[in-house]
Amino acid sequence: MGKHLKVTQTGSTIARPKTQEVVLRGLGLGKLHRTRVLQDTPEIRGMVAKVAHLVRVEDAE
Repeated sequence: MGKHLKVTQTGSTIARPKTQEVVLRGLGLGKLHRTRVLQDTPEIRGMVAKVAHLVRVEDAE
């Protein structure tokens, strides 16, 4: 089935560029401490890299 990532938002989008807020929405986040389990693809990895300072990433089994 493939690997998955557990992504949790830890930082606020207040006073951040609009593009970072859009990326968080694309990941299914938007509020602090919201968590999503996402498939580990290059596209998701790229999105996570854009907002790495706002999220915590763990391997999901």
